[in-house]
Amino acid sequence: MNIALVTGASSGFGQAICRKLIADGYKVIGAARRSDKLQKLADQLGDNFLPLTFDVTKKDAVETILLQLPKEFQPIDILINNAGLALGLEPAYEANYNDWETMIQTNIIGLIHLTHQILPSMVERNYGYIINLGSVAGTYAYKGGNVYGASKAFVKQFSANLRTDLLGKRIRVTNIEPGLCGGTEFSNIRFHGNDEQAATVYKDVDYVTPEDIANTVSWLVNTPNHFNVNSIEIMPVAQASAGLSVCKQV
Repeated sequence: MNIALVTGASSGFGQAICRKLIADGYKVIGAARRSDKLQKLADQLGDNFLPLTFDVTKKDAVETILLQLPKEFQPIDILINNAGLALGLEPAYEANYNDWETMIQTNIIGLIHLTHQILPSMVERNYGYIINLGSVAGTYAYKGGNVYGASKAFVKQFSANLRTDLLGKRIRVTNIEPGLCGGTEFSNIRFHGNDEQAATVYKDVDYVTPEDIANTVSWLVNTPNHFNVNSIEIMPVAQASAGLSVCKQV
């Protein structure tokens, strides 16, 4: 039975991925900051789910916890780097610098540190799968996307470079790049708890759901071992890249 570690497991994509992988017969380690939500999930998912409370930005704590994993949840075969966030939608010249730093610490530093901790074991066993949750924001620029988009562009390029470093080894890497997804706390967090503002993002839109992303992860991990999806971009039918804009002189 393969063992997966999913970060950001307490809600949204992470929770849906945990549910789907458990249903598929995997053992799943669900990691997140909110222990109460993780425990509720553990009560629902049973003995094949191990809740781990940690913040991916706290490097020392992450290392300590990983060293203490029960034997039945070792080794980790699948790492799903899902933890991430967007904060603010202001133009760069009005943005809150602390928001920028938090996005970099979570979306970049946390992701690469966890990868750095787990990848050597995969290489030693010549087996594993790393799935990173990027975003279409890493490809298409939009107003207010500034550091969030840049952090997801990093994830995209980091995933591609991992593939290069792992050439010749039986370790797969995929960057999932979702577009507009509802049913998560993404916009509520971006707008610092302003639920009314967050709701306007999804009004009258048939958006991608966390279950859609979880089903994509399920398909990926169940493809043959010789088969690698380098990246997969997923948008709702209601969304498309809008093309270039021109500002006319007035």
